[in-house]
Amino acid sequence: MAGSNPAGGQPRSNAWQTALTMLQEAQPPFIPAGAHAMTVVIEYPPGDPGTPPHRHSGPAFGYVLEGEMVFELEGEPERIVRAGEVFWEPGGDVIHYQDGNNRDDVRVRFLVTMLCEPGKPMLVLVDDEELAQRKDRRAPRPT
Repeated sequence: MAGSNPAGGQPRSNAWQTALTMLQEAQPPFIPAGAHAMTVVIEYPPGDPGTPPHRHSGPAFGYVLEGEMVFELEGEPERIVRAGEVFWEPGGDVIHYQDGNNRDDVRVRFLVTMLCEPGKPMLVLVDDEELAQRKDRRAPRPT
């Protein structure tokens, strides 16, 4: 019963019934066997280009806390993800080209939860040779 006192304690709240807001649902193509989860906060100063092209061993799910991030995955056009918006990437063989700060006047902060493959680093940089070999997989660049 709403508002009842469980075992003489505080009245129960019904706020939980409307507290959830769905931000994204995704079906990653795979989750590495024995994966472990890691949640991190990344912060870049104004105008910072972010991590060089890289990949993750498993899927990653993120939420921008402050500012705006330039986000680009292999095969997809770059896009801007703003505070309060979400993003995800499948991990594995997909190159993550950009995660930099889109603004030159404020920092960007985002939270990422990654499902990492055991025994592999959660992030591996992609070298220039591989980028050249896979250039046909990158979406057209804005002009």
